[in-house]
Amino acid sequence: MYKIILTTCILATMAAGIVCAESLWQSDSKTSMFADKKAIKAGDILTVIIVESATSSSAASTDAKKETKTEVGPGVGPLVSNIPLLKYEGGDQLKASGSTSRTSKFTAKMTVTVKKVDENGNFEIEGTRFVQTNREKEEIKLTGTVRPQDVAPDNTVLSSAIADAKITHTGSGPVGSRQKEGIITRILRILF
Repeated sequence: MYKIILTTCILATMAAGIVCAESLWQSDSKTSMFADKKAIKAGDILTVIIVESATSSSAASTDAKKETKTEVGPGVGPLVSNIPLLKYEGGDQLKASGSTSRTSKFTAKMTVTVKKVDENGNFEIEGTRFVQTNREKEEIKLTGTVRPQDVAPDNTVLSSAIADAKITHTGSGPVGSRQKEGIITRILRILF
């Protein structure tokens, strides 16, 4: 009995043009339901995975040697033959070597905003991340240009894929202030 009533109700609503179920697809949606949710226009957000590392080293060495030997005789004649022979020997030697190396690594994850889509379809991005913990302030600023094909399906992009990337990381607070030289140390370093 219940099946007959349900079937009659369904047939009646179909004949009247009434749809009973809600659709997952919305006709006013701007993207395909099969597409990934990635940044596509100005105002969209994008997650940047910052993985930057740099290593540089330089070495130089110098080895120079110069020897000089001079002999001057008394000359010709009976009177000057009694003057002793004058000899001079000398030389300079310089040996020096030096090296320098520097390694830095910076990793972070932050979200930026697509500020503009240029005529090539590339995204101009910009973002700031500010964190304060126990009076320690840390700020990361990032700007650059990203190609849409470099954006992963999870809406992330590596910092190495950002053109004209400008990444600044600054911090201040009690711990950071202890890392600076004192005024007396700076004066002594300038003088000596």
